[in-house]
Amino acid sequence: VERRIEEQLTQFCAEEERAEHRDVQLILSIPGIGRVITATMLAEASQPLAQRDYHALRAYGGAAPVTHQSGKRKRQVIMRYACNQRLRNAFYHWARISLQQDSRSRIHYHRLRSKGHSHGRALRGVLDRLLRMLISMLRHQTEFDPARRTSIAVPI
Repeated sequence: VERRIEEQLTQFCAEEERAEHRDVQLILSIPGIGRVITATMLAEASQPLAQRDYHALRAYGGAAPVTHQSGKRKRQVIMRYACNQRLRNAFYHWARISLQQDSRSRIHYHRLRSKGHSHGRALRGVLDRLLRMLISMLRHQTEFDPARRTSIAVPI
């Protein structure tokens, strides 16, 4: 299966004249995204990716919280259960691996943890940042370039 996924992604990257296949090359340029996460994202969330819809992609992958509120009970923010589980798992692993490979993600995670957020909430914060970056890259058709990013002061 790994060989077949690799062949498909290589074939898509070779066909640069089609916009959706150019997206494969852009997605693969991001640190922390491998062939399995890329293939999962393209298979499970092709429409939000094609439309460059950050909010739909976030909700479909389960990263957006759900707020319950009525007149009789207090406002409650809970995890989104109505989502694509394969995409949720891909997003989780993308955020987790980017902590290991990307210093900016690691700094953002530690900043959220120092503010008192749980591990899961801090990972979702990292994922939100990564999804915004992905959608921006797709809209502008630019590959990941660590030199373009602004520097972040390391928290003490």
